[in-house]
Amino acid sequence: MSLYFANGLHGLVDDALAGFALAHPETVRWDERDGYLLALHPATSRRVGLVSGGGSGHEPLHLGYVGAGMLDAACPGRIFASPHNRQVFAAARAAAREDGVLLLVKNYTGDRINFGIAAERLAHEGISCGRVLIDDDVASESAESATGRRGTGAAVLVEKILGAAADTGRGLADLESFGAALVARCRSLAVASASHTSPSTGQPAFALEPGTLEYGVGIHGERARRTLPARSLRELAEEMVATLADALRLDGRSRLIVLVNGLGGVTRLELYAVLREVTRLLDKRGAATVRTLVGDFVTALDMRGFSVTLLDADDELLRLYDAPAATPAWPARPGPP
Repeated sequence: MSLYFANGLHGLVDDALAGFALAHPETVRWDERDGYLLALHPATSRRVGLVSGGGSGHEPLHLGYVGAGMLDAACPGRIFASPHNRQVFAAARAAAREDGVLLLVKNYTGDRINFGIAAERLAHEGISCGRVLIDDDVASESAESATGRRGTGAAVLVEKILGAAADTGRGLADLESFGAALVARCRSLAVASASHTSPSTGQPAFALEPGTLEYGVGIHGERARRTLPARSLRELAEEMVATLADALRLDGRSRLIVLVNGLGGVTRLELYAVLREVTRLLDKRGAATVRTLVGDFVTALDMRGFSVTLLDADDELLRLYDAPAATPAWPARPGPP
């Protein structure tokens, strides 16, 4: 029997989405028939609508980032499952502007297939459509992998920065190429000391030996290729920062946006300690931490773990990151330091 509070697992996602819309009636509209959330007050300056989506269980991604300054629409699937292409098509058609719609797609097979089919249907209706593929997870980068890096924590930063860019009135081709360059500047890595609880069984999705952790876990509960002995936070952060720094080729000129993201079962107390260690290690490498973001942004149900995302930013990216946004989950910020 599941340990989740639900009226049956088959209805949990729909109940949650209806509740989300009730909680944020000034920001979003939930289209129950076609299965998407639509921003009520997007910027009138936009020429391109932004649409993303993915499996439920990662809240607040993506529904929490629908609203002014970020996404025009989001399509939630079942738990850890891609939304159906009909959801994506309906959402994109509703969000499209005069220059079309841009789909922000995390690099998972189901998402790529369903967003791809939706793009073909949009083209058939004469709606211009572009795509930005988010593939930031260094743990899944392998010459043997047919799918490439997974899309994880960078999705939040991409949705924020591309949303601000779209608000300036940039066109579809411009936003698509800008988005690809933005993703190339982001890398993420996640670790976990315990898996999420399976909604169908109420049991851990995978078992770890006491005193070990998964180094490079995925947001759908994918086990890592490496299981390590437990170690101090400082030692763990040193390995994580070294991996990310190598992937981004950081140097003394790098200016970083640092996202420390909880996977659902880690306290804020721990996440702030992670941030301290990560920024200390980046400083030792000569890389400047210029913006920070700490909290649960891309979860994996109740997984006891965290991820670190680094974005190597320039002046333009920082301006766009600092631009105002009003969505249910993007934190209100006082502005740049």
